[in-house]
This record gives sequence, C-alpha cells and structure tokens, in this order.
Amino acid sequence: MRLQKALFRGVSYSCNVNARISLCRLQDISPIGKMISRLSSTTSSTKLTSSSVPDQCNTSPAYDAHVIKTEHVKLVCNDCNRFKDILSQNSTNNHSKLYNKSLWSLHNESLTHTRHVMNNMPCVSNFHSMKNSDLFNKRKLMDPSVYLTHPLNRCLTVSPKGILDASPKMIQPYLRLIRFDKPIGTYLLYWPCTWSIAMAATPGHLPDLWLLTLFGAGAFFMRGAGCIVNDMWDRDIDKKVERTKLRPLTSGELSMFQGLVCLGGMLSVSLAILCQLNMFSIILGASSMLLVILYPLAKRYTYWPQAMLGVTLNWGVLISWSAINGGLDWSVLSLYVACVMYTIIYDSIYSHQDKYDDMLIGVKSTALRFGDQTKYWLSGFGVVMISGLTTTGIMCDQTWPYYTAVAFTCGHLFHQIWSVDLDNADDCAAKFRSNTRLGFLMFLGVTMGTLLKVAEEDEKENKIKAM
Repeated sequence: MRLQKALFRGVSYSCNVNARISLCRLQDISPIGKMISRLSSTTSSTKLTSSSVPDQCNTSPAYDAHVIKTEHVKLVCNDCNRFKDILSQNSTNNHSKLYNKSLWSLHNESLTHTRHVMNNMPCVSNFHSMKNSDLFNKRKLMDPSVYLTHPLNRCLTVSPKGILDASPKMIQPYLRLIRFDKPIGTYLLYWPCTWSIAMAATPGHLPDLWLLTLFGAGAFFMRGAGCIVNDMWDRDIDKKVERTKLRPLTSGELSMFQGLVCLGGMLSVSLAILCQLNMFSIILGASSMLLVILYPLAKRYTYWPQAMLGVTLNWGVLISWSAINGGLDWSVLSLYVACVMYTIIYDSIYSHQDKYDDMLIGVKSTALRFGDQTKYWLSGFGVVMISGLTTTGIMCDQTWPYYTAVAFTCGHLFHQIWSVDLDNADDCAAKFRSNTRLGFLMFLGVTMGTLLKVAEEDEKENKIKAM
C-alpha cells in the first residue's frame, strides 16, 4: 500500500509501508539530515540547493536527500520529549523520496513560507491528487500539532482537533465548516453570556445551571451557523487569503447546497434552544439573525467590521439577562457595551494576521484603519471596557471578588495590547486565544461576587441594629 509520511514544515515522501504515519513539528532538521545520510544509500539521490526555495529565503543551507532503506529509525519528537519508533520499508522499484522544497521548509520558522512551499510542492508520479487522496492531507501538514496516525503509536488526546481527526471522513468537512476544531470562537461567544447570567443571579446563589447549559449549547450552534453564513458570503474572497483558502466551501470540498443543509440544521437546533426561554428573549434572539447575515458584508463597505462583530457576537448578553429578569435595564446595557469593546480589541489583534492579504484584495478591517496607531486605539477601547464593567458592578451592588476580577482583566488586557507583535501572525493568534482564560476568570469573579452579596448585606444590617 502506497502511503505518505509527512513532517510539519515540510518533509514528505511516499513509500510502501505497513502503516500510515504522520509526523509534525520537528524543529531542527540538522540531526534528521545526518541520520538520513547515514542510513541511506548513495544511489538514486536528490540534491537540494538554494535554488529550490523562494528567493527571499535563500539563506538556508543545502542538504542531501537520499533514498531511505529499510531501517529502524528513532526520531525525537520535541513536543512529547520522547522517542517515536518508525519502521520504514523500501521497495525495489518505488523508492522513497524527500521533496526538496519541503525539506527546506523544515528549517524555516515562518508558517507563511511553509504554506508557500507546500502550495508549490511537486507531485510524485503515480500518486493520488492531493485533493482526493486519503493518504495525503495537506491541512495536517500546516497544523502545528503533533500527530501519529499509526493505530499503535497514536498520541491519544481528547480535544476538538483529535475528535475531528478520529471522526468518519464523510463528516469531517462539515465539522471543519462549523470550525469544530477551533472552539475559541464558541468560547468567546459563550463567556459574556455567563457573565450576564451570573450577574443577574439571585444574591447568595450560584448561576442557574440550566441556563448555563442552554447558552453553552446555543453558543456552539449559533457560532457554527455564523461561520457557515460567513463562508457563503466570502467564498470568493477566501480563495485569495492564505489562512482561509482551504475552507470547505472555498476549496469546493462542500457545495453551496450542502452548506445550506448544514446551516438549516444548526439554525433548527438553535431555535429549539431559544424556545426554552421567555417570549421577550425569543423575540430578542430571533432579531439577532439579521446581524448574523449582515456582518460578513461589513468588511466590504466599512473599516469597522470588528465593531459589527462585537454587536452581533455579544447579543447573548442581552438575551441571557432577559431570560432571568424578563427584560433589560441600564446595568446590562453597560455590560453589553463593555463586551462590544472587548470584541473589538481581540478581533482587531486577530485581523492583523490577514492585513497584507486584505490590502491586496480590498477587504477592510480595523487593522487597516488603525495602522501604526492600533495599540493606542485598542487602549482607548480598553478604558471604555473597564469603565463599563465597573459601572455594571456598581449598579448591581457587586462585591470585592468582582472588582478583583476586573482588575486582573485590566492588567491582562493592557499587557496583551502592548506586548503583541502586530507583524507576527503567530503572536497575534496566541494573544487572541489567551482571551479564553480571561473569560473564565471574569466568570469566576462575577459568580463569587454575587455569592458574597448576601454576606455583605447581612453585615450592614447587623451594624445598623447594633447602633
């Protein structure tokens, strides 16, 4: 059986082996190159030179890539810090070959250059096409995680990405369509809802577990629906952006009809969840669909799509508050404004990953609007956010745990803004993901603050009686 071995940042080759193996993220090529040279024969070799790589990265050294004979090879997996045993076999006629450009990209630290290399990598003769082959998954080569897909050597992890990889091939495109393997968007939609639920809870009591569960499920399905709508609007734009061109609707892996069917399913479940709430909340939730549909258009006509995203993404703050109180008041509006500012901050950082592609194709964003002044703009939004959280706490008679969480939020926020390297896509993505922890911290602060409300009220009453 013809199989493919792949190393993240690019060593890939096909050979006859007894199992399918995929290796990722080996940081240093030099020990591997020396090992291959010792184990290989001097016949049928391929010379890698600087001419086989892009001009802007011609500083990498040349390596010899030889045919690997049958050997028991041990490669050090940096992420696991232990050895992985790989048994590779060599057939008489079909030799294993290392791709020149892929081998070079292992030495390169830039994910963008790695993607460039993989997109221009030559195909092996008599090998299945990348699009249709089950043996070569191009997306896995670009994912900075460690995987061993051999059934005996697999690193078993319970994670959305691991579940996606273990799921049937037929449903994997749908899971990628709703970003199942990237749950950060669901978390960022869910945490503000939990803040609102905990803030509206009865003093001295924990937040309603049933509502937390409902809004958790609703966040998952509505986020998935929003991703589908966004991909439908942007399928032509996404083809021109490096980060998004492999999305199922963009690449043609799924048709528009299949996307509509999936969207219908996600919205149906979301409606069923919404119907568990009171009538005011149902009407309020249904009105958010207009925002979900219009958000993808914002990037075409305005430099403020992140503001539109903030208005849309945090609509659950209003719904969850009304689900408990039966309506809205000024205290939740200040919380809503704070959450909108928060979304503008982290999504502006996120949008800096695509700013060069956006400039080329004419897509607008706050990253382009703010330019070199981004950190000053985001600092201003941070001040408004902290002011909104403080105002909400005062209006809701919150206690010291809440204000402690607000103080930590302030510190995290400004550290994130002023430490991020806006020209480094990896750093922007890391800072963006860190907001999941911040959301959980704020939820704990609101919950503890609400629990202590009764204790403070009792203490005040006792002081009055003592007087």
